Amino acid sequence: MSPHRLAERGARPLLEARLAERLDPLAERSIEQISSDFDFEPDPYLPTLETLTPAAVLVGLIERPFGYSVLLTTRLDTLRRHAGQIAFPGGRCDMGETPWQTALREAEEEVALAPGFVSPVGLSTPYRTGTGYLITPVVAFIEEGFRLEPNPEEVADIFETPFAFLMDAANHEVHDRETPTGDRRRFYAMTHDDRFIWGATAGMLRVLSHRLFGAPA
Repeated sequence: MSPHRLAERGARPLLEARLAERLDPLAERSIEQISSDFDFEPDPYLPTLETLTPAAVLVGLIERPFGYSVLLTTRLDTLRRHAGQIAFPGGRCDMGETPWQTALREAEEEVALAPGFVSPVGLSTPYRTGTGYLITPVVAFIEEGFRLEPNPEEVADIFETPFAFLMDAANHEVHDRETPTGDRRRFYAMTHDDRFIWGATAGMLRVLSHRLFGAPA
């Protein structure tokens, strides 16, 4: 079944069933458990698993008249890390937190999303970043009636992008960039309504697309 069919308005039972089937269950996993569950390929540009800081983000699905969309933010240009980039609400895990507890806490702090409006469904594949984080994406439905307000110290903008667009591999652009050492790095991006979604956010979306709909031919 295509992402466009599952993202249609009224398709929640089908979408929820696919998420439950393809994602990991909502169970607490330490960084040691994650390392045994996932076989990360060695990468000289990425930190080793032992040095990574656990973090989590909320991949929030919202039903709109045109179908489901994904909640995203634009970070302030003045932030020390990832300034101006598009991101999911999220951050580092506090001691003893599960990934979904972190994602809900951070979403409330960043965009004032009340946890009572969020229904977590499952966990996508943890994602390593070059800045030293191991991020677990928490996929959830955001129920009707919520209100959002950007945290003025972190968030410049809150917006939504169609879920079907983000899950369609035809929209996953391949880019190359030269590093300060002269090497070239390849990364994925998605451009929608003049918004350039790249980096870890695009990487997590592409992995989620693979899990839900299979890798493109």
